[in-house]
Amino acid sequence: MDGANHPKLDGIELEILWSNLIGIVSEQAKALQRIAFSPIVREAGDLASGLFDARGRMVAQANTGTPGHINSLAAAGFALHKLFDGKLVPGDVVITNDPWMSAGHFFDITVLCPIHWDSRLIGYIGSTIHHTDIGGYGIGAGARDIHEEGLWIPPSKLYEAGEPNKLLHDIIGRNVRTPDHVFGDLSAQVSSGRAGGERLIALCKRQNLNDIEAVADEIIDRSEEATRRAIRALPAGTWHGESRFDVPGGDVITLKTAVTIDNVAGDVLIDFEGSSGASPMGINVVMNYTHAYSTFAVRSCLNPEQPNNFGSLAPIRVKAPEGSIINAAYPSPLNARHVVGMFVPMPILKALHQVMPDRVLAEGSGAVWTVQIQGKRASGEAFTSSMFNYSGGMGARATKPGPSATCYPTGVAAVPVEILEAAMPIVFDRRELRPGSGGAGRTRGGDGQVIAFHMRTDQPWLLNAVPSRLDRGPDGLDGGEPGAAGRFLVNGAAVSEGKKITMAPGDHVVLETPGGGGYGAPTTLAAE
Repeated sequence: MDGANHPKLDGIELEILWSNLIGIVSEQAKALQRIAFSPIVREAGDLASGLFDARGRMVAQANTGTPGHINSLAAAGFALHKLFDGKLVPGDVVITNDPWMSAGHFFDITVLCPIHWDSRLIGYIGSTIHHTDIGGYGIGAGARDIHEEGLWIPPSKLYEAGEPNKLLHDIIGRNVRTPDHVFGDLSAQVSSGRAGGERLIALCKRQNLNDIEAVADEIIDRSEEATRRAIRALPAGTWHGESRFDVPGGDVITLKTAVTIDNVAGDVLIDFEGSSGASPMGINVVMNYTHAYSTFAVRSCLNPEQPNNFGSLAPIRVKAPEGSIINAAYPSPLNARHVVGMFVPMPILKALHQVMPDRVLAEGSGAVWTVQIQGKRASGEAFTSSMFNYSGGMGARATKPGPSATCYPTGVAAVPVEILEAAMPIVFDRRELRPGSGGAGRTRGGDGQVIAFHMRTDQPWLLNAVPSRLDRGPDGLDGGEPGAAGRFLVNGAAVSEGKKITMAPGDHVVLETPGGGGYGAPTTLAAE
């Protein structure tokens, strides 16, 4: 189906169909979140769901999920469609966690459910979620190459004509520490995807459509044109931005951008030439993930009200030197790729500040601080926690302060401490805001937070904690002051480590996350 000869849809008909499509994929995402095993998915919403047409183009995304996952899913769905085009039958389900094809590390598994109607492929429902475990090193940055980081699932059929691929299921089960949770989450992806497919077929029947190609063309074409129109309204030129931040172990990473606006063609080029080279730690970022957060940064300033799909992403191009820290080459380790990837919007926003100062925000804390714990219960049974994370403050906006303890740019929520305490032998001693950590300015940066915990165990345990900005807080913007740097303390002593740490039974951990940068020179009133 090329979709080229479909008649145009009128605005009212299109709006009705669009609302239905958003409803289908959002309901599918909520179902996935409700039935997922992993707390980072169920409680924090670390997931993405998208609806694709029969040509593998993402038409609509759910109204929940993270930008890194969603825009990476758009690329993964298109790539999987091209690989399996003409090779799928009813009941097939496709899977991969290939970092360079999908969302950048092994923990994020993409499942693509083809939608067949009377043996005709009319589209796909895709999802990417963060799984509890994938074997290997764990969520930390200590692996030396990608093969130490866990199980690599190449593009494969998880189900074939409705039947499980037994060999693939056996391989997955033997290579992960928590197979029940992993298969539970995979089942949630498959069952919610199939349910979404059934609802799409029902919509086609209800609206007397043979497929969604005409609808997809109209939505994608209008989305692309709206984005190009917004770009054409900007001044032409190239603007530069730079962000520097420290990562676990103390290394300082530099991200540089040159943002070029072509207001004739209506496109934007983001070039990361001059950014840091690859890291020996697992904080390297694949191009899909860099592209995902780059496009998010531009679109959130440009036309955030427009649908996010194949069309609205097309006018934004991203370049980075091959083998750099944000265009990782095989076999670079990647598991903690968010530590650098979530800083990608920061230099872009600094560049865009020179074009649209009222639509950007100052630097925030950047990457969420992720934690994973391995140990033994009182019974002697070993456990590996799901990843859980804590945010710092967001940067201030031109006319509003930055929100405190808010995950930007990811948008993921924190898993409630009650859930974590019920799932493993952990005790949270404190969780509170960190007053005064946001940078001063005409508008103030958001505050970070303080989290303190210890484990209920009489045996050593392992801590994977990946903090950043321990030496240098987020920059202010337009004369605003920087936010406070973070602190990672074990028994009161400062630690900066990207590898697993062996902890003693009585050890206490304190995380003090950074505050966001201020916006504008502080006034006397603002300072008070």
